[in-house]
Amino acid sequence: MHTAGAQPAPAATAGASPPGAGRPLRGLLAASHAAPSVAVTAVITALAAASGRGAAGSALVASAVLAGQLSVGWCNDRLDLRRDLATGRSDKPLAAGAVRPHTVAIAAGCALALCVPLSLANGLAAGTAHLVGVAAAWSYNLGVKRTVLSWLPYAVAFGLLPAFVTLALPGHPWPAGWVMAAGALLGTGAHATNVLPDIDGDLRTGVRGLPQRLGPRRARILAAALLLAGAIVLVLGPPGRITVAGWVSLAVTGALALGIALPTRADPRSRLPFLATLALAALDVALLLLRGAALA
Repeated sequence: MHTAGAQPAPAATAGASPPGAGRPLRGLLAASHAAPSVAVTAVITALAAASGRGAAGSALVASAVLAGQLSVGWCNDRLDLRRDLATGRSDKPLAAGAVRPHTVAIAAGCALALCVPLSLANGLAAGTAHLVGVAAAWSYNLGVKRTVLSWLPYAVAFGLLPAFVTLALPGHPWPAGWVMAAGALLGTGAHATNVLPDIDGDLRTGVRGLPQRLGPRRARILAAALLLAGAIVLVLGPPGRITVAGWVSLAVTGALALGIALPTRADPRSRLPFLATLALAALDVALLLLRGAALA
């Protein structure tokens, strides 16, 4: 808008970006839920490399997983826009106006479209397993999050991620049951810690998933129990003797789980419980890789 007597803006220096030129890109990146997207991609890529996929195969796994994760993150923020505005979520880039809803919707669709061929390039069985997991994550965004079954898409999606790795190996073996169980437990625990900061706003806007129905205190306890159970499965599941590192990992996991379960005086909207979940999952997978346990 121009005001009477306003001086024209000085011409931009050649080669310089205009003020705010990078803002939509930064907003788009923030709307992708970059931290968990990168964390999940890194963990599954490490499993693929340890399983013998090689550099090219591991890069293909990473590309497919990252595309799927980005599609889910962008879909989530776009569909949550109305609720985020209603609850005053100025920390969300769409609600803050940092990026246009149409841009995020296009990005989600493009990432999903890219995820399909990248997944299937790993083989029909492996690609199908991954796409079922991505579809489960989209189903959460599209409405399952509002029901008592809100945990199920997480359990399915994270439980199938190891299958994406093993089904691409020679012979297309399914992963061991304990690997899939651990993935489902860790994923469901992550669901509980992820929604903890938003429970009050969710309830005001009609989102009544399992953690919301339980309330913050019981949701914390549930999250801690699930994450600890997932760690126990990863330590006890592989054949062979449990090493000192395994017991240390369980002790650290127990401490992190206790920190998640206990109430805190910190900001109730703090993302620390979810960040602790990502650290816990990375620790568990690192131990699994150190032990050299076969996934299938």
